[in-house]
Amino acid sequence: MRRLRFGLIGCGDISRKRVAPALRDLDICELVAVNRARTELAEGFAREFGARRWYDSWEKLLRDDEIEAVYIATPHDQHLEQTLAAAEAGKHVLCEKPLALSAADCSAMIEACRKNGVRLGVAYYRHHYPVLDRIREIMAAGEIGAVTVVQINAFEVHEFKPEDPQYWIILKRHSGGGPMMGFGCHRIEVMMHLLGPVAEVASQLVNSLYDRDVEDNSAAVLRFESGALGVLSISNAVREPADTLDVYGTRGSVHVPVLNRGRMRVWTQQGERTEEHPPHENIHQPLIEDFTRAVLEGRDPEVRGEVGLEVQKVLDGIYG
Repeated sequence: MRRLRFGLIGCGDISRKRVAPALRDLDICELVAVNRARTELAEGFAREFGARRWYDSWEKLLRDDEIEAVYIATPHDQHLEQTLAAAEAGKHVLCEKPLALSAADCSAMIEACRKNGVRLGVAYYRHHYPVLDRIREIMAAGEIGAVTVVQINAFEVHEFKPEDPQYWIILKRHSGGGPMMGFGCHRIEVMMHLLGPVAEVASQLVNSLYDRDVEDNSAAVLRFESGALGVLSISNAVREPADTLDVYGTRGSVHVPVLNRGRMRVWTQQGERTEEHPPHENIHQPLIEDFTRAVLEGRDPEVRGEVGLEVQKVLDGIYG
């Protein structure tokens, strides 16, 4: 069986929990090499996940001729430079979200990959959640009528300290923004997956709890070309966690109390029911599998670079 040979740029928390296990476990992937600035940590990570080589810089990894594709799992401000270099080196690129810090940077990344004949994907893994496929089926069947409002609440408390490895997330020069940029981008992609293109954006970004370089509390209203409204509340300033998705239509509604679990309630005038559509145990794995198959089959991945660009256009509007 043909296996796509990967290099992993960045060995942080997401790589350890989800990306490296997927690259190890999928029979169409091979994790060839990883990079991390501290060589001893890179070696330990490589040995843990079965990579044959490790490098102390991503530039050295890109010079490895055996590597065909890279997964970029670094801070947001590094995505542009690393993607451009990977494309120039002839490597296919699956990049963490958000794709870049601006729509202009996303466009440059897409063009570089197109020019060099490599595929570009972005890690909006919720795109592959079975519960979203089921909601799209319900919408297409007209069971809840025309969708008029989609509402999402995503609340996570993060009390970062300077010594934390992820402290960069609250430094605007590295992250580009606070929770709306960091995990609100996932929810924007979910809304666009359900409702299509966005026509207009309005937003509020504030610091309600923390004195930080980026917002800790945010809200956005998206008007879609379909006429539907999307309402996003994304916060680090709420103690109780939330991960909700509510889809309201002219004849019914769908309610997902915890999107990452996939249990949903469908309400119509005829009654209501519950359904279970949980995600894969490793929520990154379906995304990585689709990207790998896309490269092997010579097609675009489902979550291609253009998806990242459209999400970033919305983020550009939110951050103004």
